[in-house]
Amino acid sequence: MRNIIIGITLIFLTTNLVSAQEWLTNFEDAKHIASKENKNIILVFSGSDWCAPCIKLEKQILDTQEFQRSVKDNYVLVKADFPRKKKNQLPEAVQTQNKKLAEMYNKSGGFPLVVVLDNTGKKFGETGYKKTTPNAYLSILNKMILHE
Repeated sequence: MRNIIIGITLIFLTTNLVSAQEWLTNFEDAKHIASKENKNIILVFSGSDWCAPCIKLEKQILDTQEFQRSVKDNYVLVKADFPRKKKNQLPEAVQTQNKKLAEMYNKSGGFPLVVVLDNTGKKFGETGYKKTTPNAYLSILNKMILHE
């Protein structure tokens, strides 16, 4: 009986991991995938190891199964991270790309910043952290597209 429970648990975990959408770090790859699959892009500017609202946004919204399930058919997810701790530093090419993305889409330098783009990189709108449910947050993002 114990082996059956362990087996079912492993199948459940594997299914959930496979169905979770992967966060990309290469913006050009994201645009290519979004164009190919006719999806929009959610670009998140985050300070993963120093920004408290960024960490809350990740845990309470972005990393939830509810959010992940809801976005997978319509969005490609991209993370532009700006960690400060030396042990968390990103490769030089990713740092350079993230700085360029910030110059284009995050001129105010706010963190976290969630930007909704079309598959060519045209900006629909942006928002920050909001204390709400994952589906309510996604509704905010979807409304940016509808109002364009």
